[in-house]
Amino acid sequence: MTAASPPDAGTFEWGDLLAVLPFTVGAVVLVLGLTLLVALRQGRHTVVDVAWGLGFVAIALTAFLAGDGDAGRSWLALTLTAVWGVRLAGHIYRRSRGKGEDPRYVELLAKAPGSRTAFAVQRIYLTQGAVMWFVSLPVQVAMVQPDALGPVAWAGAALWVVGFFFETVGDWQLERFKAEPANKGKVLDTGLWHLTRHPNYFGDACVWWGLSLIAFDAWPGILFVLSPAFMTWNLAKGTGAALLEKDIADRRPDYAAYVRRTSGFVPLPPKRN
Repeated sequence: MTAASPPDAGTFEWGDLLAVLPFTVGAVVLVLGLTLLVALRQGRHTVVDVAWGLGFVAIALTAFLAGDGDAGRSWLALTLTAVWGVRLAGHIYRRSRGKGEDPRYVELLAKAPGSRTAFAVQRIYLTQGAVMWFVSLPVQVAMVQPDALGPVAWAGAALWVVGFFFETVGDWQLERFKAEPANKGKVLDTGLWHLTRHPNYFGDACVWWGLSLIAFDAWPGILFVLSPAFMTWNLAKGTGAALLEKDIADRRPDYAAYVRRTSGFVPLPPKRN
């Protein structure tokens, strides 16, 4: 007589994920709804940028509480998402504190055909909420995967560390550079900014590929590869680096030369003139 085989703890159930998704949608609605109230009170929608990182934290925490996946994987995904999101929110809050509306939102809201608030909800809040929820799908999946952590997940954690370093140090170097009045109109091309024109955006992309690898480590995480791919495209070609550089050369004469010698995204040694 043979002993009964233990139940298969590695079987993923799609129903578990489907049960979590409505709660994470609710978390996005709650965070951005509260953010809209704060924005209307302050008279500026720049506060939605602070909510960007916090929204991911809310999604990860909600999925963690609603999910029933492997404890190690769930805690790893939650911790890394929370550290990244809180750090980013704090940085953006300090950067925008005491300032007026972001020029991007001024330009956008000037096109409002009717109510500016309704237009902002449609073009800023709903758009940001949809992107936030879609990009976070690998983190949500990680919260319901029953398999124990494997080597791909740990590789993802290592990549997250690299990305967090580039993003945090890049932001810190830029903050220090802008704090010096003598640097007004000049181009930061030292430190990490010597290797890439956007170390913070490159770091952000690495963070999300790292978080996604935690889910890709087990089935069916790899099916959600479009989430980090979209985040990377958005950072490099969408509302990130490409939008930032649209008119920066007009304000900083040395920026054109900086573009010619410095990689736009992936850190590389500068080109020789």
